[in-house]
Amino acid sequence: MIKAHRRNKIKAEVNLTPLIDIMTSLLAIFMITAPLMTSGIPLNLPKGDGHQIEGKEKTLDIGVDAKGKIYVGTEEVTMDKLVSKVTAIVAENPKIQMVISGDRKSSYGEVIEVMALLRAAGFTQVGLKTDSQVMKTGKK
Repeated sequence: MIKAHRRNKIKAEVNLTPLIDIMTSLLAIFMITAPLMTSGIPLNLPKGDGHQIEGKEKTLDIGVDAKGKIYVGTEEVTMDKLVSKVTAIVAENPKIQMVISGDRKSSYGEVIEVMALLRAAGFTQVGLKTDSQVMKTGKK
């Protein structure tokens, strides 16, 4: 009687194979789409010398669009709030590097004003982002 009772006992097991398949698929999707989401605002960058920042650093992208609006990442900020926003971000991650992305049609003065404001606040490691294609001399 005891042997018959043990044979009919229901086994409660969790099958992890479908969960692992779904998680692997999601991981692959995120790995493919993550590099495509690097800049939140559309900018027409000027051509540069082709030197790119190494992939090891973490960067804070500060953008100036064609209309003169300033963005920290994808969040629009005013010139008055720029330093406080950047200071808060740097306080959380002191090794972060700042890169200013200025649209080709934005005013040169606005981009330099943002850079000067950041440098006056004590941020000396501020770079300018350009399109990675090498400039062609004599052509626009």
